[in-house]
Amino acid sequence: MAGHSKWANIKHRKGKADAAKGKIFSKAAKELISAVKQGGADPKMNPRLRMAIIKAKEANVPNDIIDRNIKKASSPDTADYFEMTYELYGHGGVGILVDIATDNKNRISSDMRIATNKRGGNIASPGSVAFQFDRKAVLQVEKKGVDHDELFSLVLEAGAEDFEDAEEHYIVVAPPELLFEIKEIIDAAGAKVVEADVQAIPKLQIDCNDEAKQANLDLIEWLEEIDDVVEVFHNMNI
Repeated sequence: MAGHSKWANIKHRKGKADAAKGKIFSKAAKELISAVKQGGADPKMNPRLRMAIIKAKEANVPNDIIDRNIKKASSPDTADYFEMTYELYGHGGVGILVDIATDNKNRISSDMRIATNKRGGNIASPGSVAFQFDRKAVLQVEKKGVDHDELFSLVLEAGAEDFEDAEEHYIVVAPPELLFEIKEIIDAAGAKVVEADVQAIPKLQIDCNDEAKQANLDLIEWLEEIDDVVEVFHNMNI
């Protein structure tokens, strides 16, 4: 189980976008509603909802808003969100995956066309970019008070595929279907998981010149501003 650092470059997070309260609350609400629609309103029986609640609280979403969205999602009058992934060719041969949660496919289709018209790149046919990535559960575990060898053995036994001793955290990589199970095992051991999510990890990273790199960053920045965009992944070496 050799350590690696390729997971660190797969997401470009723009500070001002993550700091926008409206965007954060909107993403949290969509995840809560989707989780309830797919698995019910009881977090004890719905691991995806448990994770959505944890993420919402970590993003400082007030409890009353969390409860309101869970109640809202339980109503048959509340529509579920369509979850889809747009595949793009960026600049310099870079592949980009855009995870979407939307209640209006026509709107997101228009938003994606506008993004590529303004910032370049091309919308690709399904499968033409996705094969360059593997979907993996990635968990960041706080080092404080955690024994490296014990955690390594624990997650390995639980089915983890990779383990990295990073600068501030331990990084656990596992099959996506084991995300909730491994997180609960780590929690039960008394360690703190500071982030847990399914990410698209590139099989190979693409080197770009400075011009293409900046053009891709500008495109990713535009994409992250779109309301229906949940996450953006790329295989550019930054």
